[in-house]
Amino acid sequence: MEPYARFMVDFVRYQSAVPNRNGHFPGVFALANGLRHNGLLTPEDVRWHREANQRMTAAYVDPTTVDPHCYDQTRNPGARAWFAADAVELLALTVPYLDLLDRYDVPWVQLTTRVPGRIVYRDGDQVVAVPHSYPDDWHFPAAR
Repeated sequence: MEPYARFMVDFVRYQSAVPNRNGHFPGVFALANGLRHNGLLTPEDVRWHREANQRMTAAYVDPTTVDPHCYDQTRNPGARAWFAADAVELLALTVPYLDLLDRYDVPWVQLTTRVPGRIVYRDGDQVVAVPHSYPDDWHFPAAR
């Protein structure tokens, strides 16, 4: 393996920096939707958000329209969406959402990985994956 290969990224996710009351880390779109649903956006930002969501809906497939069970918490606990790192146009459409979160002081983080977990849905722009878990995905032997 080339020394720089460990820095290669296949998937990108933007999510809350802190868990919600259910212990989940909502993604960037859920965070923006939460601001709107809670009446925290200015009228200008409400308009922008509505239009931006329409652009995103037109730009990429909602995985639940292809596999209605991809986010099922019994079958796929904790499943979450990741952008393909080469989905440059969609990643660019995400930047204004991050700017919105910044304006409203909503802390978020960017995660990158080559292996997001057990992939339950995939298209050219994104995957939905169940996160790794212990001990199923821990490759080192237990301490003796």
